[in-house]
Amino acid sequence: MLCMPDVTHSVTYTSQRLHSRIHIMHRRTVLKSAAAASVALATQSLPNKAAAGQFTGKIKKAIKLHMATGNESVLEKFRMIRDIGFDGVEPRVKLGKENEALVRSYAQASEATGLPIHGVVHSSNPDLVGAIDQAKMLGASSVLHVVRYDRKISYLQNYEETKQIIRQAVGHAEKQGVMILCENVWASYLIEPMGMARFIDSFDSPMVGIYFDVGNVVRWGWPQHWLEVIGRRAKKLDIKEYDLTVAMNEGMREGFRKPLGEGSIEWAKVRAELAKIDYHGWATAEVKGGDRKRLVEIAEQMDRVLDLV
Repeated sequence: MLCMPDVTHSVTYTSQRLHSRIHIMHRRTVLKSAAAASVALATQSLPNKAAAGQFTGKIKKAIKLHMATGNESVLEKFRMIRDIGFDGVEPRVKLGKENEALVRSYAQASEATGLPIHGVVHSSNPDLVGAIDQAKMLGASSVLHVVRYDRKISYLQNYEETKQIIRQAVGHAEKQGVMILCENVWASYLIEPMGMARFIDSFDSPMVGIYFDVGNVVRWGWPQHWLEVIGRRAKKLDIKEYDLTVAMNEGMREGFRKPLGEGSIEWAKVRAELAKIDYHGWATAEVKGGDRKRLVEIAEQMDRVLDLV
C-alpha cells in the first residue's frame, strides 16, 4: 500500500517558513533604516568647521612673523602660530653675519614645528641676490620686493633703475627657484594695475610676479579690479582691511585700523576674481599683531573674508 504524504502538514510548514523569512527581511529593513537615520543625524551634528569653504585647500593662510609679539623664543612663536591654525609664516630678511644666528633659529624652528616659511620680506633693499639665497636656505619660495620711488631723480630714470635691480637678479632667482614678487605699496609708483602688469611683463620670467596687497589699493581703486587686470601675475596675497570713511575723516593711515571684513573692501567680489584665475597659494595677514588671543582673532577673520571654512 502506498503511503501518501501529509499535504496539510507540508503547506502549514511552508507557510510558517515563508512568514518567518518575511519577518526577518522586515526586521533587516527596519535596522538599515535606523542605521541610516543615525548616520544622517550624526552628520548634521558635526561642527561647522567640517564644511569646506570656497577656498578651503586652495588658499593657505599665514602671518608675518613680527606680528607675533611678546618675549617668547622664536621656537615658541612658531609653535603658537602653528597651533592657532596658520599654515605658514613669513619673516623679514636679515642679512649680514650679525644676523646669522637669528636666521638659523628661523630654520630650526620651522623644522622642529613643521610650520613652513613660505616667503621672506625684503622691502626695497637692492641686494636681491642675498635675499634670494636666504629664502632658499629657509625653504621659502619667494622674496617680497618693494619697488622704490626716488623722487630726487626723474620718473623715467627711476623706472629704468628699479627694473635693472630686478633684472640683475632674475637669473639667480631662476637658478634657485625663488620668485621675486613686487608688492603694490603707497610709494606713488606703480599704483594702478595696467602699469604694474606691464612692469612685471617686461622681465619675461616666470620667477617675477606680483605680491598683491588687497588693502593697499583701496586708496586709489578696488582690489577686484586689480585682479581682473593682473590675473595670474598675482602669485601671493597680503591681506589687510581698509576703510575709506575712516581714512577721509581721521587720516589716510587710519583706514587700515578696521578689522578684516568690516571696512570698504568687497570681499565677495575679491573672492570671485580669485576664483576666475583659479588662485591657489598663500595669503598672509599684514595687520596689527599681538599676543595669542589677537592672533586667534586674525585667523578667524581670515577664515571669514577668504571663505576658508
